[in-house]
Amino acid sequence: MRLSLPLCSLAMTAVVAACGRAPAKSPPFEVLSLPADTIVAPWTNIPSAAWLGSGRWVLVAGDWDAAAIADFQQKTLTPLGGPRQEAFQHPATVFSVGDTIYLSDWGKRRTTVWTGDGRLIDSIPSPDALRGSTPKARDGAGQLYFEVRPPPGRGGIGNRDSAAIVRAPRDLSRFDTVARLAPVDVREMQRGETTRFERQVFSGDDLWGAWRDGTVWIARLLRNQIESIEPGGRVTRGPELPDPVFEVTQADRLRYLQGFPSDVRPNETDLPWALVFPPFVAAFGGPGETIWLEKSKPVLDTARSIQVVDRQGELLRILRLPGDARLLGVGSDAALFAEQFEQGVRLMLVRIPGAGR
Repeated sequence: MRLSLPLCSLAMTAVVAACGRAPAKSPPFEVLSLPADTIVAPWTNIPSAAWLGSGRWVLVAGDWDAAAIADFQQKTLTPLGGPRQEAFQHPATVFSVGDTIYLSDWGKRRTTVWTGDGRLIDSIPSPDALRGSTPKARDGAGQLYFEVRPPPGRGGIGNRDSAAIVRAPRDLSRFDTVARLAPVDVREMQRGETTRFERQVFSGDDLWGAWRDGTVWIARLLRNQIESIEPGGRVTRGPELPDPVFEVTQADRLRYLQGFPSDVRPNETDLPWALVFPPFVAAFGGPGETIWLEKSKPVLDTARSIQVVDRQGELLRILRLPGDARLLGVGSDAALFAEQFEQGVRLMLVRIPGAGR
């Protein structure tokens, strides 16, 4: 539900005052059509994904230690490297540059690099200087970009500190801090005889990516806008994006708790809950140097919204997909969504209206 006016005002007044720019105007909604192109994966949770071109996507299901290539033209799901591969142990995240795959592996503390047809071509160690962080992006010059989280520290006190975006050449000979991300929202919780700073459930993150020219873009949570940092250090900020503020309700909390097995399900009062949802929950670079922001969806909403903005952060279009599916990535003419059901995860390739015109 939307917040009442007083609480909404309290949440947003500081944002408007800090930025000083009027929110962007909203274009009309465009409804996405539910797809006929689907592939079923036998996994438990929603995977991460990256586009490879020609209806092909690489997927990582960390809970199953699985990485696979989904081909929507052939309707196949093929293990990356074959069913008996030994190149990775516990894959966690994935990104692509063209049809080159970068697969992080916390088990072997490295990132393996693959061709689009599943051939291993390189391996990047997780640098000790970054406490084992793995790259999240690469630019056209081959430089790698890492997100380095602060160590939690005793009692979780480090959770109040900022993460850093760090740039490094391929040989990892130096590390330069590009930007700082906002600290996560935490609350001090009593756990037995001790207290801990724990992240609030449903709180969000600053999200980011890198363009080919080395410009880093950041979707800033507090001001709900895109910030860009050019290679020379120049910073620009787009307009605030228009969004209602949604309160976290009892129904949202109950749905979250139902995701736990009954024998380990926490009590509602034992968790630190955020009061409101963040403006977005995922961000992806899209065609034409666009940024696709997957918006928060309270459990009682009937559709998922996606805002598409240009490189300067100007709002171009708002797309809506009926149902509870999550956005996994964006290709040149289609976006990949996934939804959980009894048999696993249904992968859905959704055509982008007007793509290719």
